[in-house]
Amino acid sequence: MLEITGASHIVIDRDTETTGSLFVRDGRVVDPADVRPGEVVEILDATGCVVTPGLVNAHHHLLQNGFRTLPGTRGVPMAEWLPTMARAYAGAGIDASLVAATSAVGIAEGLLSGVTTIADHHLNWPPAEVGVQATVDLAAAVAATAAGLGSRLVFVRGSARDSPETAAASADAIVRALLPRTSGGVSDDGLLQLAVGPAGVHSDPRETFEALGAVAAEHGLRRRTQANEQVDVAIALERYGRRPLDLLEEWGWLAPDVTIAHLCAVTEDEIARLAAAGVSATHAPGCDLPMGWGIAPVQALRAAGIAVGLGTSGGGSNDAGHLLADARLALQVAPLVGPPLEARDAIALATDGSARGLGRPELGHLRPGAAADLCLWDVSGVADAGVADPVAGLLWASPGRRPRDVLVAGRSVVRDGRLTTGDEHDLVDRLHHRLGVRA
Repeated sequence: MLEITGASHIVIDRDTETTGSLFVRDGRVVDPADVRPGEVVEILDATGCVVTPGLVNAHHHLLQNGFRTLPGTRGVPMAEWLPTMARAYAGAGIDASLVAATSAVGIAEGLLSGVTTIADHHLNWPPAEVGVQATVDLAAAVAATAAGLGSRLVFVRGSARDSPETAAASADAIVRALLPRTSGGVSDDGLLQLAVGPAGVHSDPRETFEALGAVAAEHGLRRRTQANEQVDVAIALERYGRRPLDLLEEWGWLAPDVTIAHLCAVTEDEIARLAAAGVSATHAPGCDLPMGWGIAPVQALRAAGIAVGLGTSGGGSNDAGHLLADARLALQVAPLVGPPLEARDAIALATDGSARGLGRPELGHLRPGAAADLCLWDVSGVADAGVADPVAGLLWASPGRRPRDVLVAGRSVVRDGRLTTGDEHDLVDRLHHRLGVRA
């Protein structure tokens, strides 16, 4: 039994905060009334800290961590950005060794910034002629990397112009290899989840959506895709004469098990249709805003009853995997497209909102029975001096702050700002070696 004590604020969920102690047993949060005398064997002093649920990054592309700030990828239309990134991947050679190296730095970066669950929408694969097993090896490499670093992982078998048959065969093989004895796409310990998701109607035809949807139905997986960014709308109109959400609805991809990332250019009618369908959304301002691809109307989506999470998207557009910084950005840009967003709501996007989109009710909060994924944020320094509301100050003050400690399922993965499960410099060296970068 672990007792976390001394925090100035413990954020249980969007509407509940407390002081005192938080108790953890067997990787779960325990009701204080259920703690037996003498049961506590370990104490974590949180004096000077705010405790929050672990952050849930609902949309990342971990492969892109090896290809940040590439020439020709800044201030360009998405139609130019996509092939530039694709050439970089092809030049490096996509295989299990590459994704192991790129995902390691991305997952470690996430843990060091408070992300305890990360969803990797993996879209780019080895050439089809090398066979399905190569895709299984790739997925297994990402899963093993996350397990080694102690992070929860949602691996999304995505597609970007794969043949429908290849994408479906690969997705089915990945599920059978990585989660052979479970249903619902989540491992028994909750550390690995699988999902499927075409990149979007701009890259994948109806047949791919249907094929991956069939795999999801067979194995009980959630579905994810991207819609209504700049290029997505333009290509849908040019190719089909219709908007992306019209196509997704016709193809059976507006449903309660579907989460759609970005949703920048959506109309009031489309928001109502998304809400009626039970779709959840993922906001990615750290990608869409600086690239000029739009801003999702978060408050309008939330007002319609849509569960909205938060994602960084990949290192080829955002360059950082710091979800709290993107929550701060979401707070700052919300008034440009609608009503302001309160700090606690922005934190809720990055925790409970993301968890709801993943279908994971045990994540994103610290109520009794929740997974003991949590962060200790030190607010005792000069950057937080004079802050009247330390919880709101997590976003408004100290841009780029990192947590002091991070726990996943009650296990320490970051202590005093340093990884306990790996060495940052080793991870960097391995990636640079794989890419042929000289120190």
